[in-house]
Amino acid sequence: MRLKLIALAASLALGACGGQSSSAASEIALLNVSYDPTRELYEEFNADFAAAYKTPGGKTVKVNMSHGGSGKQARSVIDGLDADVVTLALQNDIDVIAKETGKIPTDWRTKLPANSAPYTSTIVFLVRAGNPKNIKDWNDLVLPGVGVITPNPKTSGGARWNYLAAWAYASKQFAGDETKIKEFVSALYKNVLKLDSGARGSTVTFTQQGTGDVLITWENEGFLTLREEDGDKYQMIYPSLSIRAEPPVAVVPGNAEKKDPEQLQAAEDYLKHLYSAAGQRIAAKHYYRPNDPAVADPADVARFQPVEMVTIDDPLFGGWAQAQPKHFDDGGLYDQIFTVR
Repeated sequence: MRLKLIALAASLALGACGGQSSSAASEIALLNVSYDPTRELYEEFNADFAAAYKTPGGKTVKVNMSHGGSGKQARSVIDGLDADVVTLALQNDIDVIAKETGKIPTDWRTKLPANSAPYTSTIVFLVRAGNPKNIKDWNDLVLPGVGVITPNPKTSGGARWNYLAAWAYASKQFAGDETKIKEFVSALYKNVLKLDSGARGSTVTFTQQGTGDVLITWENEGFLTLREEDGDKYQMIYPSLSIRAEPPVAVVPGNAEKKDPEQLQAAEDYLKHLYSAAGQRIAAKHYYRPNDPAVADPADVARFQPVEMVTIDDPLFGGWAQAQPKHFDDGGLYDQIFTVR
């Protein structure tokens, strides 16, 4: 099964070095560095884009992929992975690449609609059939004897969305009392049995290894698991409060523009295609919430349940520029919570 195979380390499909053949000279190879749960989405999207696209000079495009935990992927680009585009789990990961490499303009969020987030998701729970621990909301995850699976916020963008959704719930329950919020989130992390580096790794831990009572995960990953695995084995639970997760995309001009005169244009057109009717339909098909649901299959859109959501830009978090250092930088609240777990 695909999820079993994906448990292996992500491989990088990089073009060979050296001289180009006449065939290679007529083709541009883009590298999309992405996060774990987008594998299936981009498998179909890349084929759709490549089938019809040609550069002004008549070149075709091949898209290679690299997948892993979003934070780890961002670090790989900073350390030299030659990405033409990045499609990561959260804004801060792209901001860090821009800041540390200068290869992405600091105003990258203005280059595409919706702050360069062509689709969104939210955070849900996956439980075992029959929901034996009767898990209905975040407060059930802090009860004694409940085994929780979630990735590591230090390496996974999805894990940071998970953490912030739990924080938002606690903030609502305790009227913003940060001492009580920290106690709640700390109690949740005391129940975490394993911190994988990425969301897909946590899915494998929960489904293939049979560890834990509840998986905190992306909505799209939850749907995919129900489809790929024996659907009778699991149930998806929507908590009473979640978060609007906005996975952004960006071109890496500092890499793309030095490879081929038409490389940068191809990279830009590739990301613009995510906003097209075809791109939005593919996103919805793969369980991402499209920005333009009117162009998607109504049956796909109907799968998304309404849920109260906070956003990263709400005063509670103040955007990633405030949330990242407060919660996830070294010595931040997550470190303080995890140290005493």
